[in-house]
Amino acid sequence: MSGNIELLNTTLAAAKAADRAALIAYLPAGFPTVDGGIEAVKAVVAGGADVVEVGLPHSDPVLDGPVIQTADDIALRGGVRIADVMRTVREAYEATGVPILVMTYWNPIDRYGVERFTAELAEAGGAGCILPDLPVQESALWREHADKHSLATVFVVAPSSQDARLATITAAGSGFVYAASLMGVTGTRASVGAQAQDLVGRTRATTDLPVCVGLGVSNAAQAAEVAGFADGVIVGSAFVKAMLDASDEAAGLDAVRSLAGELAEGVRKR
Repeated sequence: MSGNIELLNTTLAAAKAADRAALIAYLPAGFPTVDGGIEAVKAVVAGGADVVEVGLPHSDPVLDGPVIQTADDIALRGGVRIADVMRTVREAYEATGVPILVMTYWNPIDRYGVERFTAELAEAGGAGCILPDLPVQESALWREHADKHSLATVFVVAPSSQDARLATITAAGSGFVYAASLMGVTGTRASVGAQAQDLVGRTRATTDLPVCVGLGVSNAAQAAEVAGFADGVIVGSAFVKAMLDASDEAAGLDAVRSLAGELAEGVRKR
């Protein structure tokens, strides 16, 4: 079975054709439970998310701040495995029909086996992977298997990336480019920062791929601001915090559905 990179491409193109940015939601698999994580994905899509990133919980998530680290710890203590991540992708995709990517650090894939991981992700209906710590110069094996299985390879660029480096990264990627709005880890912030707009402009000069901005967006006003210059707005910590702060799972699902609705309105008001 082929993966769903084309669904990702057409979804982002449709948002652009509608003169808006896409809303991309991040949620970790296995949080608060595997079943609860699948329901959370369904809830953010019901609220208005166009694309979902399913996080593969990791014990040393170098890009992630304390909110997502807390959720990852809960998932890992609950015994989440890669099989549960694949199940989350499969059931979320079957229920929603939207592109589902996995966001993961490289070590779990390396240990699991690249061919096995890509084949299972494609079979589950996944659209690709976001790989924040895989250097482009070491990515040939991954890209070979991702291409074979019609999966996107999404690399992360940062404000510190020089123009020549941006060109190297974007030439190797597919699906979209993940532009980190600032230096640092994930988390909600009072301001997204002017660095993000500059990074999007410099990245666009090197590629025709959509450029989507993450790190720091937590409300409709920030989503609208970022949607003014980016092709997609990526929100993670705000969704996870809404789940963590809820009194129970049902309240958490209501909270993320509501937040997705607010953010979806934001990206449409750019």
